[in-house]
Amino acid sequence: MKNTILEMRNSLEALNSRVEDAEEWISEVDKRLAEITQAEQKREKRIRQNEYSLRELWDNIKHANIRTIGVPAEDERDKGAENLFVEIIDENFPNLRKETDIQVQEAQRAPNKISSKRPTPRHIIIKMSKIKGKERILKAARARPQVTYKGKPIRLSVDFSAETLQARREWHDVFKVLKGKNLQPRILYPSRLSFRMEGDIKCFPDKQKLKEFITKKPVLQEILKGVI
Repeated sequence: MKNTILEMRNSLEALNSRVEDAEEWISEVDKRLAEITQAEQKREKRIRQNEYSLRELWDNIKHANIRTIGVPAEDERDKGAENLFVEIIDENFPNLRKETDIQVQEAQRAPNKISSKRPTPRHIIIKMSKIKGKERILKAARARPQVTYKGKPIRLSVDFSAETLQARREWHDVFKVLKGKNLQPRILYPSRLSFRMEGDIKCFPDKQKLKEFITKKPVLQEILKGVI
């Protein structure tokens, strides 16, 4: 009887030892998984930061650019992109030609994305000598019902990267709600959202930063419920 009890005790101790070893092993695995997850999160954060920095650098390079859309290809070939843009200015904004900051530094055709289903209008990139000149032209374009070339409608727009255009679109619903609450939202160059709250102007580069901010602002969290 004593031998049986001793054997049971030894078996129980051995089992307990294996359980402790297993728990220790599981703890080490959990710790290692946590380290891997943390490292992966840091890596993804660095990638996002690098992508954002690269996009911001590219947009800064393009900051003085105007994208001209819809000019016939044959006119651009015959006259050259720079001379053609001067004609557009003379036709639509003759008073601006007298201004010293309305000077073209260079002009070039943007490569078109070929599509058999939907032809893409020709895009010409105009680099102004000064950012102020670009802003004055685009402001004047927004004030007109239509911008034309030889009487036919064309478009003038900011020269954003595809990533920046998408980032600006993502603010649409948030912008609409904030505007409805009279918080004076604005989309700053290239894709930052700003609005006025509690007497201060808040500015956010992306939705993640805004999400982090509103967790401390229950009123704002309620306002943006369902859109962020």
